[in-house]
Amino acid sequence: MKHLLLEALLLLLTILIFVVSKKINSKITLVLFSPIIVTPLMLIIILECFHIPYGTYASGTQLLTYMLGPATVAFAVPMYKFQDLLKQHLKEMIISLSIGSFFAVITSILLALLFRLSKIMVISIIPRSVTTPIAMEYAKTLHGNPSLTAVFVMITGLSGVVLGPLLIRLLSLKSPIAKGLLMGMGAHGTGTSKAFELGELEGTFSSLAMIIGAFITFIWILLLPNLSFLM
Repeated sequence: MKHLLLEALLLLLTILIFVVSKKINSKITLVLFSPIIVTPLMLIIILECFHIPYGTYASGTQLLTYMLGPATVAFAVPMYKFQDLLKQHLKEMIISLSIGSFFAVITSILLALLFRLSKIMVISIIPRSVTTPIAMEYAKTLHGNPSLTAVFVMITGLSGVVLGPLLIRLLSLKSPIAKGLLMGMGAHGTGTSKAFELGELEGTFSSLAMIIGAFITFIWILLLPNLSFLM
């Protein structure tokens, strides 16, 4: 009974921290105060201070994890709205996302090998540039650790949310399409959430980048020689 109460409390605490941090971010618009960054940091501190196992937290908040799937599907609504524009730029998107996803896979492998991570860690980090529910399925297919993959995806997403807007300003990107593709491919679901803050068109192309990028990433993974160099 106590275990169930703790899980329910962790679920409510997660939602509360996110809501409060979102209200704070509406007044302090700095990226570092984004609820996407503040929420996981606060939860890590709480779990560490009260010595709560991650398994207990994951069990209590599995409802939120489950909702990632429907939330991803919901991105189809703005995509349908701008379908003519999406078809018009489909070729450019396929090319850019193919290049982006290829480098995401290769750099993941090279960085993991550079730091001499274990085989399971290397395999788990490969789908880091794919949205969480899909990345975890990829990890299962590769016989990696889905929980580790979720952590790597979160780190990638948070990094993308911080660095994405900086790159947009540094490269002086004006096109909402370019902004959306950058955020979607570089920071998947987290980046898409940020892209919708920039504009509906940016968010729409970010959604498409996230979805198409996920499928192209899987193709690159299949084209690798069964990851034999990791064995």
